[in-house]
Amino acid sequence: MTTMLTRPDRTEAADYYFTYVDRVPPDADVLRLLEDQLPATVKLLEGISDEQSLYRYAPGKWSIREVVSHLNDTERLFVFRAMWFARGLEPALPSFDQDVALAGAYADERPWRQHIDEFRAVRAASLAFFKHLRDDVWTRRGVASGNPFSVRALAYITAGHVSHHTILLRERYL
Repeated sequence: MTTMLTRPDRTEAADYYFTYVDRVPPDADVLRLLEDQLPATVKLLEGISDEQSLYRYAPGKWSIREVVSHLNDTERLFVFRAMWFARGLEPALPSFDQDVALAGAYADERPWRQHIDEFRAVRAASLAFFKHLRDDVWTRRGVASGNPFSVRALAYITAGHVSHHTILLRERYL
């Protein structure tokens, strides 16, 4: 079995990130899951109207546009980290504050269609990156936000993060 298809072990990311890793089915091909999530997520998002995309299920919670903006930003972040470690770059990477990033995105000011198109483009770029990694690169490691990560764990985290938020969209927003 190739390295990318082997589930990351608990040394490949901090416990918190296994919230996302554990959303990936145990025998899943993570690349296939990332591919399959693209049309499925776009279909879900396209079923949401422009007006509905501004909905918040409670005061102080993110709007649907903000959730998708967060998905796009964090996917970029996870894949950047994976690229950094895959290429053998050694300096530890800094933390990412999702609330600061979201505030700077002005997600509710942008048309809903742009968020959907951006998700499509970000995922296509993520797939292009992960699909072309050599088998030995998947186990390379580095540190980000003071936590260890392997390239493989970051692929699983990327897939699991989208699964996590699409479930929340269905359960709390739609």
